Amino acid sequence: MRPRVKVCCIASVEEARAAVACGAAAVGLVSEMPSGPGVIPEELIAEVAARVPPPVATFLLTCGQDAASIIGQQRRCRVNTLQLCDRVPAEVYAGLRAELPGVSLVQVVHVGGEESFDEALAVARHVDALLLDSGNQSLAVKELGGTGRTHDWRVSRRIVEASPVPVFLAGGLRPENVAEAVSTVGPFGLDVCSGVRTEGRLDVEKLRRFFGHLD
Repeated sequence: MRPRVKVCCIASVEEARAAVACGAAAVGLVSEMPSGPGVIPEELIAEVAARVPPPVATFLLTCGQDAASIIGQQRRCRVNTLQLCDRVPAEVYAGLRAELPGVSLVQVVHVGGEESFDEALAVARHVDALLLDSGNQSLAVKELGGTGRTHDWRVSRRIVEASPVPVFLAGGLRPENVAEAVSTVGPFGLDVCSGVRTEGRLDVEKLRRFFGHLD
């Protein structure tokens, strides 16, 4: 089955339209982060989310770690999916489920060594999907995504095979390596940002080539 593609770091209504026209199943909208590209104001996130046609999913990338702040963001931005980019306590998932019925939860797992396998399976039972990315939450300034780096796809493959929920693969994907990534990992979905951008702007030609390598 062809993986679904989420185009992340959307910066405008025009970029969202271009991503959808190329075949994106989801768009990623980045709120305030400690580092990384693509951050836009919540007012613009809400505007873009309102203009994205169903059934395309609108992902809010949040670094929030408590239920109240994340719920507030969703209510301001009106997205249909929350991408939790940092670790959160287990009780946060229950709080989000109670207050935001119908909003999907996607937990990011930053794949390092074998410990990432255990982390992924532990959180999978709380969410609707996992997103495996490259990053480092232990740095003084956390890397929560948008690094442009790949990680150990062998670990990601093991997570995909064991996970009870769908898994997106992110981290350093581009037209030149996406076919290998799909063959190696077998993910439900792909998440691409820097690999389809030129000087920070969405490059439609690169995005078309990205999709072309999935056929």
